[in-house]
Amino acid sequence: MKSKQGSTIFLKVVIILMGIPILALGLFWLPGMASRDAAAHPESAYLSYLFLVYAYALCIPYYVALFQGYRLLTNIDQHKAFSESSVRALRKINYCALTIILLLVLGIAASIVMFSGKEDITGIIMLALISIFASSIIATFAAILHRLLQKAIDLQCENDLTV
Repeated sequence: MKSKQGSTIFLKVVIILMGIPILALGLFWLPGMASRDAAAHPESAYLSYLFLVYAYALCIPYYVALFQGYRLLTNIDQHKAFSESSVRALRKINYCALTIILLLVLGIAASIVMFSGKEDITGIIMLALISIFASSIIATFAAILHRLLQKAIDLQCENDLTV
């Protein structure tokens, strides 16, 4: 086994391991938490289920980005790193990161509006800000790689036409 394939296999395992806790959280812990909170506070039960829908909406771009990262690593394994498929995967990762940032900003705004003066939400806002920072790093990195890969493909096509 080549070391390049070993590193891509390692990264594929990391991607899978990144998906498992979020899946377990969404399938087992969050629905139980929402139903317990709704039973304890029936006057605001809709907020628990609204939070559950919001959490699931955040999971969609997360899993799409993980899948695109896995697809990108598969392209690298198949020696197709400089392909349109890789460019599309990086573009989708960038869009997913930007979508996560937008959803987190909307969640912060909604929580400030709904809970201002009632609850102490500084911890939730801090976690959301850290997630926004991490997502912005991923979006920037994906955009830079996308641009570099697109230029490399354009140069490769230009060289193919020249020869």
